[in-house]
This record gives sequence, C-alpha cells and structure tokens, in this order.
Amino acid sequence: MGVRVTMFTLLVDDYDRGIAFYRDAIGLQLIEDTDMGGGKRWVVLDGGGVRMLLAQAADEAQRAAIGRQTGGRVGFFLATDNFDADHTAFARMGAKFLETPRHEVYGTVAVFEDPFGNKWDLIEPKG
Repeated sequence: MGVRVTMFTLLVDDYDRGIAFYRDAIGLQLIEDTDMGGGKRWVVLDGGGVRMLLAQAADEAQRAAIGRQTGGRVGFFLATDNFDADHTAFARMGAKFLETPRHEVYGTVAVFEDPFGNKWDLIEPKG
C-alpha cells in the first residue's frame, strides 16, 4: 500500500481573507466551506491534486505561528506554465515578491510572501 500527501493545513488570521487570496489571487479552487460551529469552518482549496485546509488561528500560540510555519524558509511551491503572467497577476493581487525572477537549471523562479507571511516559490519548470 502506497501513501501520498493529499492535504496540508495553513494557519491564517481570517478565513475569508485566506479565501480571497488563495482563490481570487492565486486561483486555487474553493471546494468546501462548511460551518463547524463555534466560529470554526472547514475550508478546503484544491491546488490541482494537493488540497490546502485553511485553519483560522484559535489561540495565541497559533496566531504566533501564522507565516512562520516553516521557520522562515520557503515552505510551499506553485508550478506554472506561464511565469510572466502569473508573476504579474500575483503581485497585483497582493503577493509580495522578495526577489526578481531568476533562471535556475530547473526553471524560472521567484520567492514571494502571501499576505500571512508564508514564503512560496513560483516556478515555471524547464521543459
């Protein structure tokens, strides 16, 4: 029996703000937004095979971890087949690029921060 990663959790300060960025700016598909009661929601976005669960921070420890879930490293990766168009669109929608695009042996890449402080690579793979 094989295993595979199907979903990961990303802490946010507000569900709706998370949906607005990841669905409207990045283009992930919102596939579920269910009220769980007590202010909790089950918010799932699909990124083309891997799903992201948005979790609104519920206490001080979780709030402190927003944007720092990977200790300041790039922790998330988005592949694109049109780097220039997505780079422009993401920047216009609130992604903060931390570097100019660079060309590496594996493709074109630039690191950006989402509105929550998480670091992402936007990559157009070679070939």
